[in-house]
Amino acid sequence: MRGRTPPRRRAGPEPAAGGAVMAAGILSVGLGLTRHPVAAAAALVVAGALWLLLAAGFVLRLVGDRGRFRAQADTPAALTAVAATALLGTRLCQLGRTGAATALLVLAALLWPGLLCSVVLHWHRRMPGAAFLVCVATQALAVSACALATAQGHDGLARAALVCFCLGAALYLLALRHFDFREVLGGAGDHWVAGGALSITALAGAGLTGSAVWTGPAHTALRIATLAALAVSLLWYAVLLAAEVRSPRTHYDVRRWSTVFPLGMTATACLSAAAPTGVRWLWPLGEVLLWIAVAAWLLTLAGWLRSRRPPRRAPARSRAPR
Repeated sequence: MRGRTPPRRRAGPEPAAGGAVMAAGILSVGLGLTRHPVAAAAALVVAGALWLLLAAGFVLRLVGDRGRFRAQADTPAALTAVAATALLGTRLCQLGRTGAATALLVLAALLWPGLLCSVVLHWHRRMPGAAFLVCVATQALAVSACALATAQGHDGLARAALVCFCLGAALYLLALRHFDFREVLGGAGDHWVAGGALSITALAGAGLTGSAVWTGPAHTALRIATLAALAVSLLWYAVLLAAEVRSPRTHYDVRRWSTVFPLGMTATACLSAAAPTGVRWLWPLGEVLLWIAVAAWLLTLAGWLRSRRPPRRAPARSRAPR
């Protein structure tokens, strides 16, 4: 008689869980901009702890399960490792920790080309919203590089950020060609990245527009590109919100963290773009959207906690006396 094959051990959290790091990280950035230090610090602690778990899972799969690592590296969710790392560095730069921010940017930049090529080569015709992570990961590098360039007065980093910004915009258009628009009404949560990718594009553009490196026609072009990306991302926001009302998806799914991230990213993009573009009303709009994102984060956390509860056992029936 053959014995049962022991179940395969899971080598750390799934790559899709990187959306939770990105969500907490961008909320920390937004809360920092609006001067809510306690809430921003709490979000940063959550993002840092989750990032460590994500990194541990990444290493465990690389060392202990190469087949599974290669299979997951082909999926768009793998790029959350790049975006989460870069965004965590952005928040640390915001706090003045430029050394740690530089180290995280270098790590993200090293991971980016291999994962990007692997993902794009395995695209198919109809993709979920996670396809836009090729843009998100690239623009996260631009955001982090731009933050460090401003903090350190490094013109070379500003130019590298501009290259990433342009490449990220091109990748967005490429992902849009592969996006399955039926996901708007039936997606499990990552369909929101279709709008969030433009929001992080606007965030990167806001950083470049505010940089002293770009003046004259270059500054004007960056301002227009930033406002255009932000306008379309707000349009996506309205369309996706209407679709959620039309087709409610109330059950928890790990991809719901990829809903929270675009909500927080749109808010942060509005906050960041207000001053460099001169459109002042974007600031109060960003504040409203930020608290919507915080509420969505809390609801998603509640859903995750409910999903972790063990199922209730039905009470045993007592036998009737003979």
